[in-house]
Amino acid sequence: MTLQIGHIALENSLFVAPMAGVTDRPFRMLCRELGAGYAVSEMVTSRKELWGTLKTSRRADHAGEPGPISVQIAGTDAAMMAEAAHYNIDRGAQIIDINMGCPAKKVCNKWAGSALMRDEPLALEIVEAVVHAAAPHNVPVTLKMRTGWSDNQRNALALARRFEAAGVRMLTVHGRTREQGYKGHAEYDTIAAVKAAVRIPVVANGDIDTPEKARDVLALTGADAVMVGRAAQGRPWIFREIAHFLATGTHLAPPLVVEVRRLLLAHLQEHYALYGDYSGVRTARKHIGWYVRALPGGEEFRAEMNRIEDCEAQSRAVAAFFDALAARMDRIPDAPAAPAPIDEDALA
Repeated sequence: MTLQIGHIALENSLFVAPMAGVTDRPFRMLCRELGAGYAVSEMVTSRKELWGTLKTSRRADHAGEPGPISVQIAGTDAAMMAEAAHYNIDRGAQIIDINMGCPAKKVCNKWAGSALMRDEPLALEIVEAVVHAAAPHNVPVTLKMRTGWSDNQRNALALARRFEAAGVRMLTVHGRTREQGYKGHAEYDTIAAVKAAVRIPVVANGDIDTPEKARDVLALTGADAVMVGRAAQGRPWIFREIAHFLATGTHLAPPLVVEVRRLLLAHLQEHYALYGDYSGVRTARKHIGWYVRALPGGEEFRAEMNRIEDCEAQSRAVAAFFDALAARMDRIPDAPAAPAPIDEDALA
C-alpha cells in the first residue's frame, strides 16, 4: 500500500504523527527503521527570532535522516509562514506540512494550530502563501487539521475543498475537534466525508493503536493512509505489526526482549547525541518510561531511573533492567493502552 505526495513516492502508507517533544530525529528514524513509511517533524515556529534557539535548531536537524524530509511549520501570519517554508527548504525539507491540528492551549491562544480553523480566510491565506513559496523548489505542501473547532463548528470538509484548490497535495485529519483535545473517542465519519470530497490523498489520524484498528479505520474512511501518534510511544514496532497484519491478516509475535533492549539502547545513544548530556538524560526519561510502563517491575524501575542524572548511568540502568527481564521472559507482553499526550511545558 503506497502513495504519492506530489512527485514524491512514499515507502508505504503508515505514518508517524508529528508530536511536540516526541518526534525528534532519533525517534523518527527509529520508527522508519521499524516499518513507518513516512515521518513528519515536530512543528517548527514561523517566528524568525526563535529560529536561532537551541530548541528550533534541534527540530531543524535532519542529519542522516532518510527521505523524504517533512517539516511541519506553525504560525498565524501568511508572510511569516512563507518565510518559514523557505527557511526549512533551505535546510533540507522536501515536504512542508502546515499545522492546523495542534490543540495545545499555548498554541491556540496565539491563534495558531487548530485555532486557525476558526478563521477560514486567514487559514486559506496562509495555505496560498506557503504553496507559492514552496512551488519554485518543487516542494509539495501538506496540511494537518482537526474536524473543526468544536462539535457545532465542524468545518473540515469545507476547508479541505478550499485547501485542495489552493494547491495542498495531501490532507491529514485527526478525528476530534480542538475542543475535545485528546478526550473521548475519535470519530471517522468526517474523515470519510473529506476523503469523498477531494482527489488528493487523505490520511486518517486518531486512536489508531492496534493493527485491527488501522484496518478498520482504513475501511471506514476510505483513507489513503493512517497516522499513528501516541501508540508508537514506547512501541515503535507498531508500524511493522500493522504492515504485517494488513498484508497477511495475521499477527506478528511480540518483539523479543533482547531486541527491544538493543533498540532502546541505540535510541538513547542517538538521543544523547542530539540533546547533550544535561538535556539528554532528562528528555530521555519519558521515552524509557513508555517502553517499561507495562513491563514487570517497570513502575519501580521508572521511579529509580528518574533520579539518575548521568547519561552513561541511565544507559547502564536500562541495559541491566532488560537483562534481568530477559532472564524471566523471551518476549515483550502485549501492548498496553497508549500513554497520555505529552505536555511539552512539563518537559525538562
